[in-house]
Amino acid sequence: MSKKRLKRKLIKENLFNKRRLIILNEDTFEETFSLKLTLMNVFVVASVGAILIIIVTTFIIAFTPLREFIPGYSSSKLKREAIELALKSDSLSKAIKQNEDYLKGIKKVLTGKLEYAKFNKDSILESATTSDKEIDLSATDAELDLREQVALEDQKAKSSGSKTKKSN
Repeated sequence: MSKKRLKRKLIKENLFNKRRLIILNEDTFEETFSLKLTLMNVFVVASVGAILIIIVTTFIIAFTPLREFIPGYSSSKLKREAIELALKSDSLSKAIKQNEDYLKGIKKVLTGKLEYAKFNKDSILESATTSDKEIDLSATDAELDLREQVALEDQKAKSSGSKTKKSN
């Protein structure tokens, strides 16, 4: 146990003993610079310097165009172009579907499966877009009845809750 204490004491003394750093002019042996240091001071300064370098490097990479060279990051221009291309491909797929429906209608007419009087380009395009029509979202009578029942139950719960609070 005493050996551990002696080692700790020796390490503590080495960390906090003052030492002098002297820079001499080699030709004249004149003292150019002198500084009193401890090993703890050197360790703290080196640690703070390393942390500052890491922080500065992180900010430079995060807020400059350098981040585009890191795998996984992309430029805002590239993202914008990808969105535009996705929108164009979506509109093109809709146009292709409409053209396919139109061609199916023409094939029906040419094979005689559809009467000519009923064949119209606008009606075929209209039938292709019928899936995009709006859905009626108005409440049914059953839904309205359910809403009324829930509202009544909430009122009963509130009134019974306030009665129990008053009695306490």
